[in-house]
Amino acid sequence: MTENSKGQGFDISKYRIATGVDRRKLVIEETGDKFEVTVKQLSWAKRNQLVSKCLSLGTNGQNNFDGDLYIRECLKQMIVEAPWGVTNETFLASIDSRLGSALETLVPSAFGEESPVATPTDIKKG
Repeated sequence: MTENSKGQGFDISKYRIATGVDRRKLVIEETGDKFEVTVKQLSWAKRNQLVSKCLSLGTNGQNNFDGDLYIRECLKQMIVEAPWGVTNETFLASIDSRLGSALETLVPSAFGEESPVATPTDIKKG
C-alpha cells in the first residue's frame, strides 16, 4: 500500500461512491407540492460516459453539448423509485417544467462539481 506524506495508508473507501440508495425529498416551488424519490449516485465513469454521449463535434470545429439529453439520461440512470413508477423517455416527455425543474436538482453537474450543467459556450476548446 502506498503511504502518504503523513505516514498513513491511502484510504480508498473515502473515494468510492455509495453503493446504496438515498431518499430525496423534492419540492415543486410553484405549487409547494412535495414528493420523495429514491436515487443512486452516478459514478465518475458513468457521468463521463453520459457527458461523452452528449458532446458532439460540429462541422465548424465547435464542441456542442446537449444539456437536455444529459439531464434526461442522468435522471433515467439515477432515479430508482418514484411516485410515477419508471423514469423513462415517455415519462420525461409528459411532464411540465415545474416537475422537470424539481427533478433537475438531482442531476450532477456535467463539468465540475460546483458549476451548473454546462452550456456549449462553457466548453473550452483544447
